[in-house]
This record gives sequence, C-alpha cells and structure tokens, in this order.
Amino acid sequence: MTDALTDDVLRAGARNPELFSLVYRTYASQVLGYLTARGVEDPEAVMQEVFLAILPKLDTVSGGIPGLRTFIFSVAHARLVDDHRRQSRTPVQLSFEAEMDQREDSSAEAEALQRFSPKEVLDLLQGLPDEQREVLTLRLIGGLTVDQVAAVMGKSPGSVKQLQRRALTKLREQSAVKEYVAP
Repeated sequence: MTDALTDDVLRAGARNPELFSLVYRTYASQVLGYLTARGVEDPEAVMQEVFLAILPKLDTVSGGIPGLRTFIFSVAHARLVDDHRRQSRTPVQLSFEAEMDQREDSSAEAEALQRFSPKEVLDLLQGLPDEQREVLTLRLIGGLTVDQVAAVMGKSPGSVKQLQRRALTKLREQSAVKEYVAP
C-alpha cells in the first residue's frame, strides 16, 4: 500500500479527484490479481467496473483505510459473482473442426452422385423438356435459389417451383422404369 494513502488523506479528500487516482494506483493491481485468480473471464474490464462503482461512493466510506479496502473488495467480489453467473448462463462455444467430425451420414446429394454416373445424370436430364432441365440445372448444379432461378429465366418463383416439381417427378418415374427393366 502506498504511504500517501492514509486515514487522514481519505477523510480530507473524499471529493478530490486525486484521491481516486491514489486509491486506484494503490489497489488496482490487487483487485486485478484477485479477479484473475478467481477465474473472471475479462479481469481487466471487471476491475475497471469495480473502480467505476466505488468512485461516486468514496465519500461514504467509513472505517478509514481498512474500511476502504473492505469496500473495494466487497464490490470486486460482487462483480466476480456477477461474472460467474453470466458465464454459467452462457453456453460454451466451440469452433467446428471438420476433420474431427465423425458423423457417418452422407448428404442426399452425395448419395445421388454415388448412385449415378455423370453420364447417367446427363442422360436423365436430356429426357426432360428444356425448361425443366434448365430449372434443375440452375438449382442443383448452379446452386441458385428459386428466386434467383426465376430472375435468370424471367419467370415467377411459383412457376419455377412447379417446373422443378414436374422435373423431379418425371426423373423419379424414369429411374423407376429403368430399375424395373434393368436385368
């Protein structure tokens, strides 16, 4: 503790801005150490909150230097409890690491690509009317949304959805016939 901070200085300068600076220099490192040791997520920010909370109340502190120290650390403890409560309510956020993902389910797109060769896909698409083929090509290969396909083709989103539905129905029918006829 700094020799300059005494009971007399505390009583005489309760409203003095230099007193706050002296209190801060005297106790900031101790409060920071306390908050760090107790696992506060951002100890420096919480320490600043502590001193912002005690600044307007310096003139109400009683008990001299021991009373001031008790007051500072009681405020620090209250902020520590607040921080721990906030941490307990906040879910832990982990970053996604693709190489650690052990899920075995493949996407529908991956399964379809494994089931059909590129030539078979092209043959299936060739059996569709031009507009249906265009919609499926833009949606599935181009990765466009219904609204984007509608803008490209100059159609309404509803008509694009209808063309897509008809195209998929026709593809299902064609693949069902192929499987039935295949040896």
